[in-house]
Amino acid sequence: MKAHKAGIQQTERIKSVDFFRGFTMFLLAGEATGIFQFLNGTNSSFINAIGEQLEHHKWNGLHFWDLIQPFFMFIVGVSIPFAVANRIQKGDTQKSLLAHALKRSFLLLFFGWALYFIPTGIFVLKLQNVLAQLAVTYLIAFLIRNQSIKFQLIFSLLILLIMDLAYRYFPVEGFNHPWVNYQNLGAWVNNKLEGVEKSKPWASINAFSTTAHTIWGVVCGQVIRSKIATSKKIRNIVVAGLLCLVLGYGLDLANITPIIKKIATSSFVLVSGGWTLLGYILFYYVVDIKKWLSKINLFFMVIGANSIFIYLFFSIGATSIIAKINKPFVNLFFQWTDPITIEILTCLSVWFSMWYICFWLYNKKIFFKI
Repeated sequence: MKAHKAGIQQTERIKSVDFFRGFTMFLLAGEATGIFQFLNGTNSSFINAIGEQLEHHKWNGLHFWDLIQPFFMFIVGVSIPFAVANRIQKGDTQKSLLAHALKRSFLLLFFGWALYFIPTGIFVLKLQNVLAQLAVTYLIAFLIRNQSIKFQLIFSLLILLIMDLAYRYFPVEGFNHPWVNYQNLGAWVNNKLEGVEKSKPWASINAFSTTAHTIWGVVCGQVIRSKIATSKKIRNIVVAGLLCLVLGYGLDLANITPIIKKIATSSFVLVSGGWTLLGYILFYYVVDIKKWLSKINLFFMVIGANSIFIYLFFSIGATSIIAKINKPFVNLFFQWTDPITIEILTCLSVWFSMWYICFWLYNKKIFFKI
């Protein structure tokens, strides 16, 4: 990872990319503070419902929080066509582009593995966090980016089909129940990679299924960059999003393939991809076409511009250090409140502190890139 001063942009910047990335990272930073846990167990059914949506579904089903990782995987894909075009304008060759992509994929994998290694001191081959999975999805999406949109879409659907069939027909006894927790292909691979008898339910091979999210992001970016009419761009992406929702929910409701994020079933990838497409095109319409929310746009852009930095920052436990610094001051100024309020205000102060660090970096034009 390296920090550098921003230079002159060679291509028009699509602000909704930074907005969507920043919106996603802001929510992840909020989760890291622990504030969402206070939304559960209250006397308000409405607040409890919000709290439930801000945690992963236990197994078969979908909560809003299950969309956060697909959001991030997707927006990386959207960025690829713009980043490649920018680098080509600066004189990069296809060989240097490939070298950069390989380096970036390696660093994503390194940092992803480091997040498992740092707290335990034990090296394990996991692909369960965002960075480790992104190392796989980014590289595959990059390598096929010059193929036709039709080819990319078929390729992504073939991946989903292959993974779906692999789960259904995996022959190892005890792991041949495709949609049962700890008794499926994903669990078997986890156990083998980590050298344990029972790993966590999050499957490392999700990195292959969720490649579809990044590929769809690339396709979306290519459509946005194309010269077709804006109305047609929006219509095409909306139709694609709705089609994904119909297929994904249809597979689940017909009891063919359940929606399960922890093993990234094909129905989950389709449904989450559908919501992601619709969410992004809404941001594109509001931010880039209508140019609304300019002040809110800046609020999210500052964290989106240093997304990898802030993700690593809170993932290594920096939130606990900030909380340790902030809490005495929160106690000092709000000692007249109850302990729960103190905890919530401390979480909010940590959340704001992380945003302000990104704001400071943004104003100094310092961006950490890999």
